[in-house]
Amino acid sequence: MRIADFDVLIVPRFGGAGSGDWPSRWRAKLSTARLIAPDDARATRREDWNGAIVEAVRAARRPILFVGHGLGAAAVAGSAFGLGGADVRGAFLVAPPDEAGLGRIVGGGWPLPRAPLPWPSAVVASRNDADGGYDAVAALATAWDAELVDAGEAGGLDAESGHGPWPEGLMRLAGFIKKLP
Repeated sequence: MRIADFDVLIVPRFGGAGSGDWPSRWRAKLSTARLIAPDDARATRREDWNGAIVEAVRAARRPILFVGHGLGAAAVAGSAFGLGGADVRGAFLVAPPDEAGLGRIVGGGWPLPRAPLPWPSAVVASRNDADGGYDAVAALATAWDAELVDAGEAGGLDAESGHGPWPEGLMRLAGFIKKLP
Protein backbone atom coordinates (compact mmCIF):
# COMPACT_ATOMS: atom_id res chain seq x y z
CA MET A 1 0.00 0.00 0.00
CA ARG A 2 1.00 3.61 -0.50
CA ILE A 3 0.51 6.37 2.04
CA ALA A 4 -2.29 7.81 -0.14
CA ASP A 5 -4.23 4.56 0.41
CA PHE A 6 -4.64 5.40 4.11
CA ASP A 7 -6.52 7.90 6.18
CA VAL A 8 -3.46 9.16 8.05
CA LEU A 9 -4.62 10.30 11.47
CA ILE A 10 -1.90 12.45 13.05
CA VAL A 11 -2.35 12.92 16.79
CA PRO A 12 -0.02 15.72 17.96
CA ARG A 13 1.65 16.37 21.28
CA PHE A 14 0.10 18.24 24.19
CA GLY A 15 -0.75 21.74 23.03
CA GLY A 16 -1.12 20.67 19.40
CA ALA A 17 1.24 20.95 16.48
CA GLY A 18 2.66 24.36 15.70
CA SER A 19 3.03 25.41 12.07
CA GLY A 20 6.77 24.67 12.25
CA ASP A 21 6.38 21.19 13.72
CA TRP A 22 6.60 18.11 11.52
CA PRO A 23 2.99 16.94 12.22
CA SER A 24 1.62 20.16 10.69
CA ARG A 25 4.08 19.97 7.81
CA TRP A 26 3.23 16.33 7.16
CA ARG A 27 -0.47 17.18 7.28
CA ALA A 28 0.07 19.81 4.59
CA LYS A 29 2.18 17.45 2.47
CA LEU A 30 0.09 14.27 2.71
CA SER A 31 -3.26 14.58 0.94
CA THR A 32 -5.05 12.00 3.10
CA ALA A 33 -3.71 13.19 6.46
CA ARG A 34 -5.67 14.96 9.20
CA LEU A 35 -4.60 16.37 12.54
CA ILE A 36 -6.64 14.82 15.36
CA ALA A 37 -6.84 16.41 18.81
CA PRO A 38 -9.52 17.52 21.25
CA ASP A 39 -11.03 20.96 20.68
CA ASP A 40 -8.65 22.12 23.40
CA ALA A 41 -5.26 20.59 22.56
CA ARG A 42 -4.17 21.48 26.11
CA ALA A 43 -6.82 19.17 27.58
CA THR A 44 -5.41 16.84 30.21
CA ARG A 45 -8.28 14.36 30.38
CA ARG A 46 -7.63 11.06 28.64
CA GLU A 47 -11.32 10.94 27.67
CA ASP A 48 -10.98 14.13 25.60
CA TRP A 49 -8.10 12.72 23.55
CA ASN A 50 -9.75 9.31 23.25
CA GLY A 51 -13.00 10.92 22.09
CA ALA A 52 -11.22 12.85 19.34
CA ILE A 53 -9.54 9.66 18.15
CA VAL A 54 -12.76 7.63 18.19
CA GLU A 55 -14.58 10.36 16.24
CA ALA A 56 -11.82 10.48 13.61
CA VAL A 57 -11.81 6.69 13.28
CA ARG A 58 -15.57 6.69 12.71
CA ALA A 59 -15.17 9.31 9.96
CA ALA A 60 -12.38 7.40 8.18
CA ARG A 61 -13.17 6.12 4.70
CA ARG A 62 -9.92 4.27 4.03
CA PRO A 63 -7.74 1.98 6.14
CA ILE A 64 -6.28 3.93 9.04
CA LEU A 65 -2.65 4.69 9.76
CA PHE A 66 -2.01 6.46 13.05
CA VAL A 67 0.90 8.82 13.55
CA GLY A 68 1.23 9.97 17.15
CA HIS A 69 3.67 12.46 18.67
CA GLY A 70 4.36 12.85 22.39
CA LEU A 71 1.06 12.84 24.27
CA GLY A 72 -0.60 11.97 20.95
CA ALA A 73 1.41 8.73 20.82
CA ALA A 74 0.22 7.87 24.33
CA ALA A 75 -3.35 8.73 23.32
CA VAL A 76 -3.19 6.40 20.30
CA ALA A 77 -1.82 3.55 22.42
CA GLY A 78 -4.40 4.21 25.13
CA SER A 79 -7.25 4.19 22.60
CA ALA A 80 -6.12 1.05 20.80
CA PHE A 81 -8.30 -1.41 22.67
CA GLY A 82 -11.49 0.63 22.41
CA LEU A 83 -11.66 0.95 18.64
CA GLY A 84 -13.47 -2.32 18.03
CA GLY A 85 -13.41 -3.49 14.45
CA ALA A 86 -11.90 -0.33 12.97
CA ASP A 87 -9.65 -0.97 9.98
CA VAL A 88 -6.43 0.24 11.61
CA ARG A 89 -3.37 -1.01 9.74
CA GLY A 90 -0.63 0.43 11.94
CA ALA A 91 0.68 3.07 14.32
CA PHE A 92 3.87 5.12 14.01
CA LEU A 93 4.42 6.52 17.51
CA VAL A 94 7.03 9.25 17.95
CA ALA A 95 8.51 10.25 21.31
CA PRO A 96 5.80 8.86 23.57
CA PRO A 97 6.19 9.97 27.17
CA ASP A 98 7.08 7.50 29.88
CA GLU A 99 4.96 7.28 33.05
CA ALA A 100 6.83 10.12 34.77
CA GLY A 101 6.68 12.35 31.67
CA LEU A 102 3.00 11.61 31.21
CA GLY A 103 2.44 12.62 34.84
CA ARG A 104 4.24 15.92 34.26
CA ILE A 105 2.20 16.61 31.12
CA VAL A 106 -1.30 15.70 32.29
CA GLY A 107 -0.97 15.40 36.06
CA GLY A 108 -1.79 11.70 36.38
CA GLY A 109 -4.83 9.52 35.95
CA TRP A 110 -3.77 8.42 32.50
CA PRO A 111 -2.18 4.96 32.59
CA LEU A 112 -0.20 3.69 29.63
CA PRO A 113 -1.22 0.25 28.32
CA ARG A 114 1.22 -2.59 28.94
CA ALA A 115 -0.14 -5.06 26.39
CA PRO A 116 0.71 -5.65 22.71
CA LEU A 117 -1.10 -3.17 20.49
CA PRO A 118 -3.62 -4.80 18.14
CA TRP A 119 -1.82 -3.63 15.00
CA PRO A 120 1.76 -3.34 13.75
CA SER A 121 3.50 -0.44 15.43
CA ALA A 122 6.80 1.39 15.53
CA VAL A 123 8.03 3.55 18.40
CA VAL A 124 10.61 6.26 17.65
CA ALA A 125 12.52 7.06 20.83
CA SER A 126 15.02 9.80 21.58
CA ARG A 127 17.90 9.29 23.97
CA ASN A 128 17.45 12.75 25.53
CA ASP A 129 13.71 13.45 25.53
CA ALA A 130 12.76 15.19 28.77
CA ASP A 131 9.36 13.47 28.82
CA GLY A 132 10.42 9.97 27.81
CA GLY A 133 13.57 8.32 29.10
CA TYR A 134 14.98 6.05 26.40
CA ASP A 135 15.00 2.88 28.52
CA ALA A 136 11.44 3.47 29.72
CA VAL A 137 10.19 4.14 26.18
CA ALA A 138 12.06 1.07 24.92
CA ALA A 139 10.23 -0.95 27.58
CA LEU A 140 6.92 0.48 26.32
CA ALA A 141 7.84 -0.53 22.77
CA THR A 142 8.54 -4.06 24.01
CA ALA A 143 5.23 -4.19 25.93
CA TRP A 144 3.39 -2.91 22.86
CA ASP A 145 5.19 -5.45 20.63
CA ALA A 146 6.35 -2.52 18.54
CA GLU A 147 9.51 -2.02 16.53
CA LEU A 148 11.86 0.30 18.41
CA VAL A 149 13.58 3.01 16.36
CA ASP A 150 16.52 4.71 18.08
CA ALA A 151 16.47 8.37 16.99
CA GLY A 152 19.68 9.16 18.88
CA GLU A 153 19.88 12.41 20.81
CA ALA A 154 16.88 14.06 19.20
CA GLY A 155 15.19 15.81 22.14
CA GLY A 156 11.41 15.80 21.81
CA LEU A 157 11.58 15.33 18.03
CA ASP A 158 9.95 18.72 17.57
CA ALA A 159 10.83 22.04 15.97
CA GLU A 160 12.67 23.15 19.13
CA SER A 161 15.02 20.19 18.79
CA GLY A 162 15.63 20.89 15.09
CA HIS A 163 13.02 18.47 13.73
CA GLY A 164 10.62 20.91 12.10
CA PRO A 165 10.21 19.29 8.69
CA TRP A 166 11.85 15.99 9.83
CA PRO A 167 12.39 14.38 6.40
CA GLU A 168 14.16 11.41 8.04
CA GLY A 169 10.93 10.70 9.90
CA LEU A 170 8.94 10.70 6.68
CA MET A 171 11.43 8.22 5.23
CA ARG A 172 11.09 6.02 8.33
CA LEU A 173 7.30 6.23 8.02
CA ALA A 174 7.55 5.12 4.38
CA GLY A 175 9.73 2.17 5.46
CA PHE A 176 7.20 1.27 8.16
CA ILE A 177 4.36 1.33 5.61
CA LYS A 178 6.27 -1.04 3.32
CA LYS A 179 6.36 -3.62 6.13
CA LEU A 180 2.61 -3.50 6.78
CA PRO A 181 0.68 -6.62 5.79
